[in-house]
Amino acid sequence: MRWDIFCQIVDNYGDAGVCWRLARSLTSLHSQEVRIFCDDLQTLNLLASGVDEQLKRSIQLLPWEASLDHSRHPIIAPDIVIEAFGCKLPERYIAGLLIAPKKPIIINLEYLSAEPWVVDFHGKASPQAHGLSKYFFFPGFQTNAGGILLDPIPKLPELVKAPIPQSLKQSWSQLRPNTRRISVFCYPSAPLLKWLSDLGTLGENVDIVLTHGQLEQLRLSAGNTITLPDCLKLISIPFVSQDEYDWVLWQCDFNIVRGEDSFIRAQLAGKPFIWNIYPQEDRAHEVKLSAFLDLYLKESQPDLRITITAAMTWALPSQWMHSQEPWSIHAQAWRADLLRKQADGGLTARLLGFVA
Repeated sequence: MRWDIFCQIVDNYGDAGVCWRLARSLTSLHSQEVRIFCDDLQTLNLLASGVDEQLKRSIQLLPWEASLDHSRHPIIAPDIVIEAFGCKLPERYIAGLLIAPKKPIIINLEYLSAEPWVVDFHGKASPQAHGLSKYFFFPGFQTNAGGILLDPIPKLPELVKAPIPQSLKQSWSQLRPNTRRISVFCYPSAPLLKWLSDLGTLGENVDIVLTHGQLEQLRLSAGNTITLPDCLKLISIPFVSQDEYDWVLWQCDFNIVRGEDSFIRAQLAGKPFIWNIYPQEDRAHEVKLSAFLDLYLKESQPDLRITITAAMTWALPSQWMHSQEPWSIHAQAWRADLLRKQADGGLTARLLGFVA
């Protein structure tokens, strides 16, 4: 089938990352034809770098405006149109759909959530004045929700032993042998400097792998001068592709992630992690985090629940870092359970089944 995916980037990476991962999954695993219309093509192209060139060429990456220029990019009666995260389709594009001989189905692909209510709204129709069929599709961890994006499904032994990506060789050469590694990818509002300062009081050598832009964020929060204990070493890496970032997550002992795509990849890495959920003014992010922890910690012991809840809410490392071993065991068990519950192929396969 033909798919048009519309993506407006809100927080730099997450929205584009999900759309790109969905497109590559539809194309490489299910032989679908996909176009992505994006309002920040530069970021999308960066995320799509590093993959097999044949795969990249099979997905059309187009600017948002291209959906309006029917002379250069004619409406070829797509079977499915994805409104990623509630972005509004251009009126001129909808007008083209209305005169197409075959009317497509429109899917409003929502943000991933562990909240119980999404199950009741998943797959429900959203009647439109223009008459095209539109439905809500809610990704989720529950078996009766929309699933999670698994592509590519990670194989732990292969990733652990995989060679260092070329783009990371210079940065990775700065790591100290036999040293704990923590990767950091968080929002500017996170209390990272205070968190790291406290981590340094534990006296353990730790290499802090900072993703692109994190060092600049730290300098801003520190007034341009970062003062940390000598046991901590900051190592900044360049902007990398999704697959290369996956490799980083697998090579670290602990990961701080944000948004949606890296949140899922951290879980699939089977390592302890902090989810720096996107902050919202109405504090809705706290409800989303609480709902996830209810699922994530459902089978865990009370002590571990206290540890992980504290870590996820940015308690200082000195208060909980001593409980890393049971958390690591829990993270591996959660990964295995997640893959078992998504054995049907996860979000992409469920989306195809829903459309059918």
